[in-house]
Amino acid sequence: MASHAQQLQERLQYQFSDPTLLTLALSHRSCGSKNNERLEFLGDAVLGLIVSNYLFQRFPDAREGDLSRIRSQIVRAESLAEVARALDLGPELLLGQGEMKSGGHRRDSILGDTVEALIGAIYLDRGMAAAEQCIVNWFDDSLKATTLDAPVKDAKTGLQEWLQGRGKPLPEYVVVKTQGQDHSRLFTVSCTIADLEKPAEATASSRRKAEQLVAQQLLKQLEITK
Repeated sequence: MASHAQQLQERLQYQFSDPTLLTLALSHRSCGSKNNERLEFLGDAVLGLIVSNYLFQRFPDAREGDLSRIRSQIVRAESLAEVARALDLGPELLLGQGEMKSGGHRRDSILGDTVEALIGAIYLDRGMAAAEQCIVNWFDDSLKATTLDAPVKDAKTGLQEWLQGRGKPLPEYVVVKTQGQDHSRLFTVSCTIADLEKPAEATASSRRKAEQLVAQQLLKQLEITK
């Protein structure tokens, strides 16, 4: 991880004053007693507060139930894992041998927990303002897309539940192509599901957007063919 620390911090859009906090935030409990669980606990609270304040200010007339519903969509485990993948955290994780062999760097729960740990580490490193700026940067797409009349489930969640309800395997998302420079990059994502001959593809300015677009395509296709 050390050789890639600077590149990682560039992706995070944050430079640690105390580099040991970055290492700790990336250390899964399978590494031993020095792990990111306490940072995860702290980061979860900071994330909840920042997102809650953002929604409170953006929707001054919204009811508590609506605010809670929207917040749960932004901070749920799958959304955190999407942020982790957009930041390409998987290769940077510090895992024990067992987790490495079992593909822990791809697991949603581990990826999401690491995002929370990084938020906790940034909060300890430079305080709430720095943590808030990172959260706004990392969750930019989700925060800007929030509306009071938004559906409870996004397309990826809807597709997953459609498949699970019929006893089918979960969808598999893969980035098949990236184009352009860092400031104007496009991601093409394919999604493979059971019973369809060819994977669907979609292109967008972020991996998360491309995954949502391709999930929308497949949901429409499934509704036609079911």
